[in-house]
Amino acid sequence: MTNPDGPYVKVHFRLEIEDDWPPASVESLWAVDQGDGTVRLDSIPWFVRGIACGDIVATEADEEEGVRWAGEVVRRSENCTIRLIVFRDGGSGAARQSVTHAFHELGVCGEGIERFGMVALDVPPTADLAKVQRLLNHGVAKEWWDTEEGCITAQWRAASTG
Repeated sequence: MTNPDGPYVKVHFRLEIEDDWPPASVESLWAVDQGDGTVRLDSIPWFVRGIACGDIVATEADEEEGVRWAGEVVRRSENCTIRLIVFRDGGSGAARQSVTHAFHELGVCGEGIERFGMVALDVPPTADLAKVQRLLNHGVAKEWWDTEEGCITAQWRAASTG
């Protein structure tokens, strides 16, 4: 019997650059090899659009470069990816930490990256999506951060209209 979690692998995503953003042409994310040519993403994407942590993604091995390239999403996790550029205190480590802590209180995982003053959030469907959205909107109104919806679900859209 194989390990149900499988080994960790890096999966590479090609990025489309527009107006010098994102700052790279490839993003690599950690994932768990499912043993059938697919992986379950185990990282919150910083730049890739349309994917979320927990998604099952088809991959293709590039033997020449020794990497795995991401293909289409095979099964969605129903998680959302929300990214913030933190303005408060110049996006300092303390400011990013306070942001991740505030969202953690709502059942949302997140991590910060110093270089861009960013926080990436992984919003599971079990979180109170309306509360998460209210906090996001409050922070935008207070000019603490700006947001981008990297990957959202129908459940997320419904919460924003409800």
